[in-house]
Amino acid sequence: MSSIPLRLDEAGIDDSVSCARCDAVCCRLTVVLMPEDDVPRHLVERNEHGVEVMAHGEDGWCVAIDPLRMCCSIYDQRPGICRKFAMGSEYCRDERETYRTRYDPVPPLSA
Repeated sequence: MSSIPLRLDEAGIDDSVSCARCDAVCCRLTVVLMPEDDVPRHLVERNEHGVEVMAHGEDGWCVAIDPLRMCCSIYDQRPGICRKFAMGSEYCRDERETYRTRYDPVPPLSA
């Protein structure tokens, strides 16, 4: 991970992490819907196990993402699991690092 020291609060949240400086990588994760979730049905699909999940577009992002602003277009109706995803948590930081190392260009090999 990064060599920048973490500033963790008592809940293990790094307060230097901000959604404003992220490519919404959490919106690439599989979001399983619960019966109490009330998201628009056209944004839902069933996975290979028959479980209802938030649909993803061909680009890999959740179809509820506003591609111009990179934020949730159904924020007030977002699934419970999205509401529980804590910005700056260990899971958030791990996903950001995985995304960064997977999608950042690989530096050329020196001769």
